[in-house]
Amino acid sequence: MFKDIYRDKVVLVTGNTGFKGSWLSVWLRELGAHVVGFSLDPPSDPNNFTASHLADRVAHVHGDIRDFSKLAETFNDYQPEFVFHLAAKTIVNTSYKEPKLTFDTNLGGTVNVLEAVRTTPSVKVLVSITSDKCYENKEWVWGYRENDPMGGHDPYSASKGCAELAFGAYLRSYGGIGAASVRAGNVFGGGDWGTDRLLPNCVRALSDHRPIGIRNPASTRPWQHALEPLSGYLWLGAMLAEDPVRYCGSWNLGPEADNNITVVEFVERLIKYWGHGCWENTGVANAPHEATLLNLNCDKARTELKWRPTIGFDEALMMAVDWYKEYYEGRSIDMYHACAGQIKQYSIRAASKGLPWAEE
Repeated sequence: MFKDIYRDKVVLVTGNTGFKGSWLSVWLRELGAHVVGFSLDPPSDPNNFTASHLADRVAHVHGDIRDFSKLAETFNDYQPEFVFHLAAKTIVNTSYKEPKLTFDTNLGGTVNVLEAVRTTPSVKVLVSITSDKCYENKEWVWGYRENDPMGGHDPYSASKGCAELAFGAYLRSYGGIGAASVRAGNVFGGGDWGTDRLLPNCVRALSDHRPIGIRNPASTRPWQHALEPLSGYLWLGAMLAEDPVRYCGSWNLGPEADNNITVVEFVERLIKYWGHGCWENTGVANAPHEATLLNLNCDKARTELKWRPTIGFDEALMMAVDWYKEYYEGRSIDMYHACAGQIKQYSIRAASKGLPWAEE
């Protein structure tokens, strides 16, 4: 898959202890890559990095993305050819409490990665992951395109918009490698226990037989399983290695339009597949601002990359439920195999749909 481009290559993943970073590390390892992770400790307990025993399977460097010296030392020691930058502060509500830390990490950390890439000759490809929230959100019904203005009402969204501007400046000023920034929708999947995230909050409540608290039941989000954008990141990396000029720039990798559903619909479908549960509205007056509507236009990826989503919302949610139930029921002491199994299942579905990245 992915033209077998990652086999025996050194691939550095920042934020590898996080939810998406851990899944990406599993997938890269399954593709035969030598994975090097650079990250702080896992952001929650439990977490997928520990549950999948990734510390025993990848070269892991404990480091803060704000520490340029440590980051540059890691680049120099391992000489990666591919870099996937996922390290970030990711929660809107937390960004209101820690705005400086959010900007230092999401903007300053991205600049550190860009500088490390610029000064490391071995690097041929950089895929920098930001967020759909990098756009100046006007709450309109049509999707944002890659050339729409950056912005952000809250510190998190603004920090991601700033990171995109920094990426664009480095790309135009220096170039020389295949580099792309990527914006995905609201991802979910097994192994996520992050704070203030919908699915983890639901899973904790369901596991404890408590009502699920929902702050913004009517808010609409572009939901997608984590494997959807990860397949796009990996395919984009392969295409950048093949043609670094054509595929440079920014890309949206969001779900199909019918995956844009409300929070309450997400929760009610989850309860159905889980088999029991209920929810309650825990919203409060004068809460910090959160977007109620945000859509992505992904025509560019569908046309130029021939990438598109593989599974629908219900199939994605059932995959997540299966993963969590395997974990909580103790059917596996090593969730790496659960992750690898779902990656294989997802890849077979992609191949059956004729997606080019899944051709073997």
